[in-house]
Amino acid sequence: MRFGIFYEHQLPRPWTEGAEQRLLSDALEQIELADRIGFDVVWEVEHHFLEEYSHSSAPEVFLGAVSQRTKRIRLGHGIVQIPPGFNHPARVAERIATLDLVSGGRVEFGTGESSSQMELGGFGVDRDAKRAEWDESIDAITRMFVEEPFAGYEGTWTRMPPRNVVPKPAQRPHPPLWVACSRRETILMAAQRGLGALSFSFIEPEQAKEWVDEYYRLIASDECVPAGFAVNPNVAVVLPFMCHEEEETAIERGIDGAHFFGYSLTHYYVFGRHRPGHTDVWKEFETNRAEYGFAREIVTPDAAPLGVSLLQQGLGSLRGAIGTPEQIRDLIERYRAAGVDQIIFVSQAGRNRHEDICESLELFGRTVLPAYAETADAEDQARRERLASATSRALARRGHARTAPAGYEVTAQGEPRPAPPTRRYDEGAVGFVDARRRGLSVASLVDITGFERTRAHVAARAKERSQRAFVDFLKGKTPDQLDRIVGNPFVLGLIFRGMAESFDPSKAGGLERGSIQYELKGRSQTYRWAVQIAGPVATARRGSVNDPLVTLRMSVPTLAGIVSGDVDGMKAFFDGAIQMEGDPLVASHLGEMFGGASRT
Repeated sequence: MRFGIFYEHQLPRPWTEGAEQRLLSDALEQIELADRIGFDVVWEVEHHFLEEYSHSSAPEVFLGAVSQRTKRIRLGHGIVQIPPGFNHPARVAERIATLDLVSGGRVEFGTGESSSQMELGGFGVDRDAKRAEWDESIDAITRMFVEEPFAGYEGTWTRMPPRNVVPKPAQRPHPPLWVACSRRETILMAAQRGLGALSFSFIEPEQAKEWVDEYYRLIASDECVPAGFAVNPNVAVVLPFMCHEEEETAIERGIDGAHFFGYSLTHYYVFGRHRPGHTDVWKEFETNRAEYGFAREIVTPDAAPLGVSLLQQGLGSLRGAIGTPEQIRDLIERYRAAGVDQIIFVSQAGRNRHEDICESLELFGRTVLPAYAETADAEDQARRERLASATSRALARRGHARTAPAGYEVTAQGEPRPAPPTRRYDEGAVGFVDARRRGLSVASLVDITGFERTRAHVAARAKERSQRAFVDFLKGKTPDQLDRIVGNPFVLGLIFRGMAESFDPSKAGGLERGSIQYELKGRSQTYRWAVQIAGPVATARRGSVNDPLVTLRMSVPTLAGIVSGDVDGMKAFFDGAIQMEGDPLVASHLGEMFGGASRT
């Protein structure tokens, strides 16, 4: 079991002169103390515009200061927001590598995408596209760490020519990779990508066991295709924390901070209405905390085993590791039995006092931490050895770093393929992100079985400049590039919605109801989409349907090649690149049904 401390840099109103400076100075002192005591990691978030909840908008700067005031504690970005709207992949790679060097190889690289409207709206990151952007960025960033020079990138959101991205990190091939997880589904996704899971869902140990068991099953399975060039099998959970010999004192010092942490989080992510610069989150918390499940009076000292949440009318009142050393040790043992690898404590929350936080850390360091520190290295080594074979197989599925074109040369006047202008998604550029915002459809996927009609129909439908640009953008790309560009739910959704919009019921051969299922194999997962016909209307939906009339299976690059015209669909079918099951009569009409002009 490893132990971390976690910082949002919370600063409830009212704000006094110098409050932010004291906040950061106090945090640095607390981390120095944690380093001396023997904590393993300090985790620092990246958030923007989340007043009171998090004043940690430049974690790389803060962790740079931490690196010079500590000796052994690892420096965790928990997390860096990596969709390009927040941070360009090359800038992330440069900052992570530099921090790794100045800290002597102590970085833990946590990644995420954010889900708060304050941040997404502030930086213009599309909510529906952010997961696909994260996926593309983590691929680009990890390649920048290991490719020398970086071979360039032709993605949907990142287009960059060959460059030697320097410096390289001290840890090879790169620092351990993590991803923020708030649900069971994202924890399982972390396992499928070979990433450590940073769970912020405040789960009880008994629930955590189910998630951990499934996580490690996937890590060891053929479903694991690493996002980077190393696998980081780890599950961490986050808990409120305040330790004192007297339970009543621990509660008095820590519970309001824990409750504000939970309340302010849900304010920005669930129920809040926020006027920037005006809303007083702390005042609303004091007024409304009981209504939202954070009633102060229900948390009382009773020497009982600790629980993460106390149920109050169906709502959760956070407690976590707020109690005596004995109570906290018991809670840790329950998580250890569940297979959790790291517990991350949140003490700097709400108006928790600096002196109380330091006293709590010192008590935990004397009474609880030493027993776990003695066995942590051996447990880590045993886990690595247990998973060594599975990790090797997973990395083989990931593939190797690429080699940049040997003849690519940059002069003072120009180069063969510079990065496009920053505003490349504006009118006249690649355009399909902008097209989605304007309510347009991308050129449809047409005629899977009558393949000779495909390119003609796509060209006929691509009247809008953004549609033409998207189809042209796909032309000539390698299978790996097509997989990265098209192999995500956002782009596939545009394609299949365009297909549904082109449905012509008069060409359906009398078909009035039924579904066409598509199974598309990507490099990291299989995507399933269905087009459902109901009378004169067709709709597209993600996932599987029961009893489809026709099922078509192909790779993502094959689909992209058909859309762009680089792949002859009929030849792909006879070569076995496309498999079909179901009613051949329905299949024979697909080209006509979905080959008409767009109605958008």
